[in-house]
This record gives sequence, structure tokens and C-alpha cells, in this order.
Amino acid sequence: MKVLVTGARGMLGTDVCEVLSQKHDVTGVDIEEAEISSLPETRALVKRVSPDAVIHCAAYTDVDGSETEAVHAFLVNAEGTRNVAVACEGIGAVLLYVSTDYVFDGRSERPYTETDAPAPLSVYGSSKLEGERHVQSLTSNHFIVRTSWLFGLHGRNFVDTIVDLGQDRDSIEVVDDQVGCPTFSRDLSVALASIIESESYGTYHVCNSGSVSWCGFAEEILRLWGNTRTRVVPVKTERLNRPAARPAFSVLDTSLFETTFGSSLRSWREALAEYVKSKKRGN
Repeated sequence: MKVLVTGARGMLGTDVCEVLSQKHDVTGVDIEEAEISSLPETRALVKRVSPDAVIHCAAYTDVDGSETEAVHAFLVNAEGTRNVAVACEGIGAVLLYVSTDYVFDGRSERPYTETDAPAPLSVYGSSKLEGERHVQSLTSNHFIVRTSWLFGLHGRNFVDTIVDLGQDRDSIEVVDDQVGCPTFSRDLSVALASIIESESYGTYHVCNSGSVSWCGFAEEILRLWGNTRTRVVPVKTERLNRPAARPAFSVLDTSLFETTFGSSLRSWREALAEYVKSKKRGN
């Protein structure tokens, strides 16, 4: 299969390219090769590569920055995705769009399923949801994969931030009233490969199993790193006064993916342990 990956030099895109290249003919592109906010450029790119499928990882992912850069967030995440969808439909290519748990408002008392109504709280979540709607309305064959709390070896993330802060602080304040599913980008990439090789089109929630608060996540990061000096101090979201509102509970129900594809992602704790080992080796 010939696969085009957008955002190929990002944290997720890098892993997706590496995983898919083991079995498929992969072309990875990033902003240097094509500006997805331009429909002519996007069409020309997709026509030139002529892929069987496109995995659309490119996105503006600065959640707080999106609040002041709303035009840019929608240009990339919504309009850019629309352009990719139009280009894919034009050549009959399958489209897999990577979306986010932030399309939900976090008021649920149970894990979110694919049929729950989205209600984003932030510009970022709204822009990604609009991207989903473009994919649904403009392409015949597509996958939408919502995931959450990504960490990986090819980009800055929460794990790296906590490790760095722990180097010279005795305590770190981390919110304990936001709960979600940390997800290792390598594990997600393997799942995306299974999805794109199928014809089971639709929307799926995919993340590592288990859930935790950001505070609990930080505690496990420091424990695995061997930092016994730094204390994680639980605080409420309001204390940090972040520009973007975030869902208090964004745990995703992954049972549809598991029953459809006959597999599940390992626990976030196992994935984090592997990530920390790799970081310690300098990988």
C-alpha cells in the first residue's frame, strides 16, 4: 500500500512513518513540502504522490496558544483538514484523521464512546471537531481516530517537562482534577497501521489502557525516573489560570477499537516505563 503521512516530522508523524515503512511504501511530508492551508498545494501534493491512503497527523496542537491564535488554529486544524479531505476524495484515497479527546466537555461520569455528542470547551477542541466534520462530509472512505495525552520520543511532551522540572525543584504543582488516558505515540502508531490496513471505516477511540490524573501521571514519571526528592503537589485547575479550558474527565472508551480489530493497547504505566527507559538510554 502507498501511504502519505502529513505532519511527518512531528512526534506522532515520525512514529507513524517508522511503523508503516516496515510493510508499506510511505511518503512523509511536513510544512516544508506542502502548506495544507492551501487547497491548490494540497491537491497538487496528493495527486503527485497518488497514495492509496493518507494519515493526516499535521495539526496546530498548542492548546493554550489556540485561544489567542484562533484564526491560525482553525486554518490548520479545520480548513487544512478540509483541504486534505477534498484532495483525498479527488483521487479516491482513504483518509485517516487523528483527532482528540478535547472534542468533549469532560462532564461525563463514564468513559466517552464514539457516539457521545462532542462539546469542546476550547478553540483547539473546536477546531479539531470542525476537522472531523469536514472528513465525515467530504470523504467516502475515512477513519477518525480520537486519542489523548500523547507522549513520544520525537517531540516535547508532559513527561519530558516533569523530568526537567524535577532536576532543580523540590516540589512541582500539578492539577489533580483532570483525568485522562496517557498514550505512547509508538503504541498509537501500531494501532493506526492496523486501522489503515482495514476497511472498517468509521470513528474510533484509541489510547493506552487505564486512566489517571495529571498529578498521578507526574508522580509515576518521577518514580520511574528515580527522582525521590521532588514532591508532586496536587492543585486545582483554577490555580494555574491557563488560557484554555480543559475537560475535567476525558477518558475514552476504546472497546469499539478492541472488538473491531481484536487487540488493545497496553496500560499507560507499561508504555511510560518503556518510554522512560528509552530516554535514560539517550534514544
